[in-house]
Amino acid sequence: MSEQKTLQEASKEDGEINSRLKNLEEKPRETSGTEIKAEKLFEEFKEVSVTEFFRKNKSHLGYSGKLRSLTTAIHELVTNSLDACEEAGILPNIIVEIVELGKEHYRVIERDSGPGIPKKHITSVFGKMLAGTKFHRNIQLRGQQGIGVAGVTMFSQITTGKPVKITTSTGSGKVNEINLMIDVAKNNASIIGEEEYSDYWKGTEVECEMKGVMYYAGERSVYEYLRRTAITNPHAQITFIDPNDNKIIFERSDKVVPKPPKEVKPHPCGLGIDDLINMSKFTRVKKASHFLSHELARVSEKKVREIQEHLSFDLKKKKPRELSWSECEEIINAFGKVTFLAPSTEGLRPIGEEQIRGAILNVLEPEFEVVLTRKPTVYGGIPFQVEVAVAYGGKSGRKISDKKEEKGFKISSEIMRFANRTPLLFDAGGCGITKAVNEIDWKRYNIKNFETAPLTVVVNLSSTHIPYTSAGKQSVAVEKEIIKEIKIAIQEAGRKFARFHSKKQRAHEKEMRRKTLLKYSGELASALAAITGKNEAEIYSNLNVSIEERIKGEVSGDASE
Repeated sequence: MSEQKTLQEASKEDGEINSRLKNLEEKPRETSGTEIKAEKLFEEFKEVSVTEFFRKNKSHLGYSGKLRSLTTAIHELVTNSLDACEEAGILPNIIVEIVELGKEHYRVIERDSGPGIPKKHITSVFGKMLAGTKFHRNIQLRGQQGIGVAGVTMFSQITTGKPVKITTSTGSGKVNEINLMIDVAKNNASIIGEEEYSDYWKGTEVECEMKGVMYYAGERSVYEYLRRTAITNPHAQITFIDPNDNKIIFERSDKVVPKPPKEVKPHPCGLGIDDLINMSKFTRVKKASHFLSHELARVSEKKVREIQEHLSFDLKKKKPRELSWSECEEIINAFGKVTFLAPSTEGLRPIGEEQIRGAILNVLEPEFEVVLTRKPTVYGGIPFQVEVAVAYGGKSGRKISDKKEEKGFKISSEIMRFANRTPLLFDAGGCGITKAVNEIDWKRYNIKNFETAPLTVVVNLSSTHIPYTSAGKQSVAVEKEIIKEIKIAIQEAGRKFARFHSKKQRAHEKEMRRKTLLKYSGELASALAAITGKNEAEIYSNLNVSIEERIKGEVSGDASE
């Protein structure tokens, strides 16, 4: 009876609630009396230029923090110079000078021996964002977006209000000198002054001022950036003049300009449906079958026939622009059922094992070293290649000041990250390279504590398009294919280190056993002489010879393993 009453009461309450909700819906909506119409809200709706966006969000370009901002500006200028010199087949001579003008106020001068910039393109290069020769080409270059040097102009402008001075010549006997700023609203250069005069030299010099930045000779400084750049670009000579007027020259050790990378076509493995749709809109070929073989790498006519076997429509009867989303999805799925050759190495220019070993590892003087280069593979249809070096002992790792230690410092492991030969000094925590290294179970390779090991891990990622996490280009995105390749390379290096460590451990144990045996050989010789009546000195000598031969035999056995 009580249960039935409870159900009746619950039903009555539900009815009252529904009635109140209905009354609320029927009443007109109350307002504060100041309701604004949609048209009024959209009066402020307007388009924002890319320059205006980055002016308000300069940290996206790497301009955050006093030390980092200065290093970022140098990074953008130097990478542009290296790319220009290499594409023109010129050995780079780069000079970087930083002059202190006041507290957190510096003048930066960067000069190269490159091909120069034609006058008509100067304003676009330095005064217009998302303009350049790189973004639309599938080619391995240090720069990618067409933002870098224009970002230097913008940062100089918003911190000092002064223009950037560009002096350049293509070797024609005429030198163009232009002072410019960026018209933020229009994303165009605003020329403040220009001059043309006669002189026979070729190259480009950029001079600008910056405030709110700081020079510091530390781990993430301009000096360290240039030092690492010189290490991975042995064909370049880099001269650095610091604010204290100290002149450091990083001499070139290689007089051969690396062969310029070739522009390559996207590889079918890893392409997405949207990628294929966009490519189909811009191709000049008439048939979808020709579109696949003409626009993609490693797709021959034979491969097109294999792809056709997995499709419900005829590629020969379709125009590329007529391909629907579902049809492109079928093609992408068919790619997964066909075996393609790995992407060509022609489009990639890694550092090279000899250069890594000679330039980086020789400086560290390690007890153990291994350099590995993985075969090229793809992520999202984009080819990439991973190089890894592991150095242990010697000068490997990095020193961290610690007053508790006897020497005043302690050793920590070090990860040196590079992308297309360019050092990555910042944003290590969110970088895919760091993630890959930290995910390794180092204990499996006889490294008990990675953090405190005298270990340097060098990783260079070469690709026609590095997946940076931001326009600042200091951190690589976490792409599973890239992470996998880095981990495989490090694991192989780890296995080699484990074998080295095991041999070293066995050698140590044998040496301890040798010392122990030799320690007691005297007492044993004395006892044997007393028992046998033979000469003690002769017995002692024979025992020592036997011990040394036994130990030597064990060491030889290890060496043959």
